[in-house]
Amino acid sequence: MEITNRKWLLLLAALTLVLGLVAAGCGGNGDDGDAADDTGTEEVPDDERAAEQVITVAWGAEPPSLDPGLATDTTSANILLNIMDPLVTLEGEDLEPTPSLAESWDVSEDGTVYTFHLREDGRWTNGDPVTANDFEWSWKRVLDPETAADYAYQLYGIEGAQEFNECEENCEQLRDQVGVRATDERTLEVTLTSAQPWFPQLVAHHVFLAVHQPTVEQHGANWTEAANIVTNGPFQLERWEHEANIDLVKWDEWRNADEIALERINGRIIVDGTTAVQAFEAGEVDYVNTGIPPTEMGRLRETDDFQQYPSLGTYYYGFNVNNVTDVHQRRAMSLAINRQSIIDNIAQGGQLPAAVFTPEGITGYEEIAPDGSPWTPPEGDMERAQEEMEQAENPKMDINLVHNNAPGHREIAVAVQGMWRELGLNVNISAQEWAQYLENIGPPPANTVDVFRLGWIYDYPDAMNGLELWMSGSGNNPTGFANEEFDRLIEEARRTPDDEERWQIYNQAESIMFGEEGEVPLIPIYHYTTVSLENARVRDTLNVNAQTQVDFRKVVVREDS
Repeated sequence: MEITNRKWLLLLAALTLVLGLVAAGCGGNGDDGDAADDTGTEEVPDDERAAEQVITVAWGAEPPSLDPGLATDTTSANILLNIMDPLVTLEGEDLEPTPSLAESWDVSEDGTVYTFHLREDGRWTNGDPVTANDFEWSWKRVLDPETAADYAYQLYGIEGAQEFNECEENCEQLRDQVGVRATDERTLEVTLTSAQPWFPQLVAHHVFLAVHQPTVEQHGANWTEAANIVTNGPFQLERWEHEANIDLVKWDEWRNADEIALERINGRIIVDGTTAVQAFEAGEVDYVNTGIPPTEMGRLRETDDFQQYPSLGTYYYGFNVNNVTDVHQRRAMSLAINRQSIIDNIAQGGQLPAAVFTPEGITGYEEIAPDGSPWTPPEGDMERAQEEMEQAENPKMDINLVHNNAPGHREIAVAVQGMWRELGLNVNISAQEWAQYLENIGPPPANTVDVFRLGWIYDYPDAMNGLELWMSGSGNNPTGFANEEFDRLIEEARRTPDDEERWQIYNQAESIMFGEEGEVPLIPIYHYTTVSLENARVRDTLNVNAQTQVDFRKVVVREDS
């Protein structure tokens, strides 16, 4: 998931993620289907709860879209997963797939057919029942070429999905061949191209959320505005003043509304980290998920308000390989970066230097990247970098480095600018507002972009979710990197249910990018950690999971002490 704002933090590298294939005939953890609805709010005694269950949060960006099929950023996902009801949620530190709107699911013996059984009490906010047909229509809408959904590839594991998404004619016929079928009002049958042990985790991603077909068809592109939107989750979108406010209120008709303490979430869109910190310290907001400025990190980490969480993600610089064409130059620029210095002196959140794209918390990491990469030493290697640079036959000496204008990115860019100066490069840095930035880096990137900053938080806990970004034609591959062998390996991994075998394939894919003969289409800098500011009123019950999401169902406001 592309990252609009970052909360720097300690990454729990030993985080163990469960990827085993769900046993046939059971749903999630095999309980009665209510685990995802367990808010945990009973942990706060009634006499310690504030009379007014209202909080104010600082959203880190204006969401580019609240359409599940079009959203690509963490702010949008955070809101969507609180106003919509997914089939499956990921619960606990191990991100265990847990029944939500689907009370259970079955999987065929060969692992290629999943059958989701929907709850009887799923409802849209206009009173309509949530049906399996809603999911069939919504998933096929994401795949429809006219939707132009960047995340459509997440559904490519479904039979016929890629063919429909890439069709240019006779698309209706291909739509009918997609392996998603509502067999009745409460049963959704999904046929996969191969056994995919991560599929239950994948279904928790926001692109798999159902949308209300009549609302989408009536209002078109404006269906997500507060006055129009119809949702089915525990909270409703009450107000969206673009670039200013997004407010959510509890939906009292949601199935477990009586177990949710929080009545209202007032959201201020504060992009600037310094402004967000000032608002927090003035008591204007209770929770800050805007990136904390590096200059404030040392002071704030000494306070009780500073909270840290494990995270699965990678902060990286991508090359426009059509501009920076020489692999020796790309290797040299990677070698020149002192990742540990950036972590210690700028990010200051206990991040881990990134050797490859896959983060260390992913199951199988030691098999996927046992030797790291010769091109990503934690403290850099300027001597080797200069040697590689000397081998570049046609180096690009004037480099345009672009980043979005969230906290910390400029400081890192300035540090990298100094490191690359030792290679003789003249680096121009440009900061851009998020929406403009996304348009500028593509894909394809503008010709004026040589290097860009991005990050990736994993949508489900398997290395596939990160590596498939770099396939040819991926909607999340702004580098222009295209390698047929890499594409072949990712397709092979999709057809490989055995974990050990799949990890070895991932190892080969990482080697194409970062091995001894690696093309280095991007520069992994560090693996993410997450920090936030939380006041004492919400600190005990507000938690950020390893995918940077907050489940506001579980938040309880305490009385001021």
